Formats: sequence, structure tokens, C-alpha cells
Amino acid sequence: MSSRRYGSQSLQRLLGHWQDSASRTPLWRQLAEALRLLILDGRLALDSRLPGERELAAVLDVSRTTVASALAQLREEGYLESRHGSGSRVILPGHIREVPTRAGTTMALDLSTAALSAGPEIHQAYQQALCAMPPHLLTSGYQPQGLLCLRESLARHYCARGLPTTADEIMVVNGAVSGLALILRLLTGPGDRVVVDHPTYPLAIAAIQGASCRPVGVSLPAEGWDTDGLAATIAQTSPRMAYLMPDFHNPTGRCMNEETRQAIADIAVRTRTTLVIDETMVNLWYDAPPPPPLAAYHRDAPVIMLGSAGKSFWGGLRLGWVRAPSRTIAALVQTRDTVDLGSPVIEQLATTWLLDNADSFLPQRRQRLAARRALCDTLMRKHFPEWRYQQPQGGLSFWVELPDTLATIFATRAESVGIQLGTGTRFGLAGAFDRFLRMPFALPEEPLRSAFSTLEPLWETLRLQSGSGKVRKII
Repeated sequence: MSSRRYGSQSLQRLLGHWQDSASRTPLWRQLAEALRLLILDGRLALDSRLPGERELAAVLDVSRTTVASALAQLREEGYLESRHGSGSRVILPGHIREVPTRAGTTMALDLSTAALSAGPEIHQAYQQALCAMPPHLLTSGYQPQGLLCLRESLARHYCARGLPTTADEIMVVNGAVSGLALILRLLTGPGDRVVVDHPTYPLAIAAIQGASCRPVGVSLPAEGWDTDGLAATIAQTSPRMAYLMPDFHNPTGRCMNEETRQAIADIAVRTRTTLVIDETMVNLWYDAPPPPPLAAYHRDAPVIMLGSAGKSFWGGLRLGWVRAPSRTIAALVQTRDTVDLGSPVIEQLATTWLLDNADSFLPQRRQRLAARRALCDTLMRKHFPEWRYQQPQGGLSFWVELPDTLATIFATRAESVGIQLGTGTRFGLAGAFDRFLRMPFALPEEPLRSAFSTLEPLWETLRLQSGSGKVRKII
């Protein structure tokens, strides 16, 4: 059991702007809903302990009765476990309750996840994998570096993108996050700093913190990346590594240009800072393909590339890869012995087929996603004209700026009608970005239309109550 205890100030930052004074919802229930959202988002770690009632009431500037009632509600729902003298511990109920909608039915529509369902090519890939399986049944199946056929296919793809690569420079892992966790285990120790874009991918933050490291954010400007800020942050904090997403960054969808890639590669060489480059979105471009991989811009740059089959093909594959110098790959293979013995053979064979045949289905997949991006843009302009955003160059979502710090309150109200939203605070450090939402456009047309129609009256009520009624131009 974890002994981690959240300080009252840390919890206050995570809660963000949870209190809506104009709402008719009792204050204790607003607090309970905001805390539940933190638990379901994974921002309040399981088995961690909350501050005491008196301490929490003081920092939130509410009565102790309000805090006690909120915690009692969460205990009743199965999200907290309390013992006298030990405080309240975060848990999950054995069964997540279904949320009633206005019609009295139940609905679970997830707008907090940006991912596609499987296409027909996935079934075909598994059929081909089964046909290729017999020779592998004669072996133990343990391949800590991954099947040679998959590593060779991945190497060909890197070469085609402008980064000469051999199979010895590839390691297959169980998803990009698993690869990041393995890299952190190899390169970092407790208390080490890891530079990240701010905002950034929430599971990367979780992996960094799970390795007992400290993420240090470099804010993204209105466009592009702040290379001067990155260089200054590295000079001031001496991080063990930096984690960046140059190819259709999650959550903003922006793509790093060649000049910036060159500048960041030069910074890595000059400061000897290892760059971990997450390319999980690299195939999801709509206007133009991305430039060559960042590692191609300086052969001496200490760069480790992360890739994944999840976004390009299907999340259920749970397969990723690491591209690095062969010596680093050998060290990662040794480190992996303490974690697992390799990735499933059938998934590796299926991914090999998908990579070798990607040109036959990825263009259509991009066209379908581009149409959904256009539809989502149209619906947001219609239902939420106050929202501000830029058209993402790739990826699966819009990064939406609200007219005020309303994301947490809006998400809790959306949950009451069975819709889960991805608040900006999930993508920031210490509760930042409470005026942002990540809005995915991967859903088919009808669910997306239904979701926006359901959310519009909730937003309208919240907008009027908050006094944010002024319409702002979408950029």
C-alpha cells in the first residue's frame, strides 16, 4: 500500500476552479464531483491519502461540514476508504456507477480519449499473423528485443523517412508508455528532472512521476516550440532527459518544423541531454507529412525515438517500439529482464503485416479522420462559438481554450449526463490549463453530433452563470 499523502496545497491546485457559486448544486456536492473526476482521471493516485478535513477546509476556504459531507459521499460511492485516525484513502469501487441522463436512461460517451476503433485491416492482419505463426511455435516465444521480421520492417520505415536504421537499433515493447517507462528505468533515478512540453501527454507525466522523477515543463508558445526556453530550462535544471512530441503533439496537434528540429538536436548535442522523442501520432497527418525524424538532424545527438501501433492502426494491439543506437538497445534489453520477457508474438506478426501494407489503408484512414476533423470544427463553431482553437495539423483532437477557467466545472456537469471530457488539467503540471479542453474528433458523426447537442445547454448555463457571455472569434 502506498504511503503517499497529498498536501492540501497540492490538492487545491489539482482541483482547479471547482467551485461554481452561481450553481444551485450544493457546495459539498460540487466538491465531491470535482474529487471524483480527479480519481477517475487518475490524477489522484490509488492508495494515496487525502489531507484531513480541517486542513482541507482551511485551504479551500469552505466549512469543515462541506468537506465532511463531500468525503462521506465519496465513501458511500466507493471512491474513498476511511479509518479513524488514518484519514481517507483513494480507492475505486468494485463497479463504476452508471450515470443517469435527463431521460432516465444511462449513457457512457467518452470524449476524454482520442483513439479510433479497429478497421477491417486489423482482422486481415490477424488472419495473416495466424498463417505466419507455425514456425514460431517451435521456439520458446521469448524475444526480449522483438521479432526480427518486425524490427526489419520498422528499420525500412525509418530509412524511408530519412533516418538510416538497422534492425539492431530497434526494440519492440508493449506500447509507447511501456517503452518510456523502460527508458526512465535505465537512464534516471529518484529525484531526477525530466523536461517536458507544457502541456503534454498525461500518461507520460504519470510515467515520469511513477519513476520518482520530477517533470519540468517548458511552456508551448502560441505557435511552434520555444527553443530558447528549452535551452534555458536545460541549463538551469540539468535534467537527465527531455521528453518531446514533435509530430502532431498531444494535445495541441501541432507539428515541429525542420528549423526547430535542427535547433533542438543542436541543443541536445551541446548540453549532452538525451531526447526521448514520441512519434506515436506520426502517421496521422492531414495537410502534409511531417519532416524527417528529429534524430536525423544531427548524427551525434543523443536521441531515442518512441513509436506505437496504437494510434496508426489500433489501440488493442498494445505494441510499440524504441529506436536508439544499438548499444542503448542492448542496455534496454538487459533492463527489460526485470519487467517482462518480451511482447506477444501474434501481435508482432500482425503489426509487421500492417506496416508492410500501410500504404493500402492509411491514406483512407487519414481522409476519414480529416472529414471528422472538419465536422468537429463545424459543430464547435455552431454550438460553442466562444471557444478558441487552432486547426490541428494532425493527431486526433483539438486543443480548445475556454473563455474562463471553466474546464473542471464543465467536465463535472458533463459527467452528470454521461459524457466524459478531457480537461486541460490532465495535460498540465500542478493543475495548470483549467481553461482548456482536449476535444477528440475520432468519433463517428452521429455520436459526435449527439454529444455536442447534449453539452450545449450545459455550457450555455455555465457561460451565463460565469459571466463569460462575450463571443470571441475562433482562430
